[in-house]
Amino acid sequence: MRWLRSHLLTFVAYAVLVYLFVPIAVIAVLSFNQPDGKFNTAWNQFSLAAWTNLCGVPGVCTSFLTSIQIGLIATLFGTVLGTMIAFALVRYRFRGRSTTNLMIFLPMATPEVVLGSSLLALFLNLRFPLGATTVIIAHIMFIISFVVVTVKARLQGMDPRLEEAAQDLYASPAAVFRTVTFPLVLPGIAGAALLGFALSFDDFIISYFNAGTLVTFPIFIWGAAQRGIPVQVNALATGVFVIALAIVVGAQLFSARRRRKLANQTSG
Repeated sequence: MRWLRSHLLTFVAYAVLVYLFVPIAVIAVLSFNQPDGKFNTAWNQFSLAAWTNLCGVPGVCTSFLTSIQIGLIATLFGTVLGTMIAFALVRYRFRGRSTTNLMIFLPMATPEVVLGSSLLALFLNLRFPLGATTVIIAHIMFIISFVVVTVKARLQGMDPRLEEAAQDLYASPAAVFRTVTFPLVLPGIAGAALLGFALSFDDFIISYFNAGTLVTFPIFIWGAAQRGIPVQVNALATGVFVIALAIVVGAQLFSARRRRKLANQTSG
């Protein structure tokens, strides 16, 4: 019992990781499958056909690239606007600051079906044509909230004495921001941007309401599910996961190397 109590947390952590990654592993395995029929749900035969011909199914690559383009544009604008809002909320005191903090959390707490239908009603009342522009506007709207929360947490955890030390050394406000503030906040901004892109690329409900005739990757998968999802979708999804995993692992290795370097400089 003593051994069980001391290793219970580790066991639960590994069990949760297995629970999270088993579906991803199934998708990756089925990307090498040659299904016997329309539905790629059971293993039949090993094949690299999906990997060697990712665009073999009409519309799959077009929708994939559309989601990437929308995600990049929405992430760029959402990250810039969200970062500025986070700086304003943390560094300045103004009338309505508490209300603004509350309003930032509303898109995160509101169900996506409500957001999607409300935005659709807004665009229809404004007689704004549905398409890529409306999807980008909708994605920016809910990305901003996540960016503000992420960057705000980074700013609140930053030691203000570092900026004060730079000011004592006669650094201008622009120099303080460029050499001290921005490098310290940059990991939070990068994390918020990656989170925003993932949310935009993965979104289905809000995109479905406001896309019109535009087909994003999640919308393509939803339509293909009714007649059998092609193996190329598994291959593309596996590729996205591998790239995301490589970015996360690379960032962790870079941070660990940087910490070791700073520790060596301090001890030396």
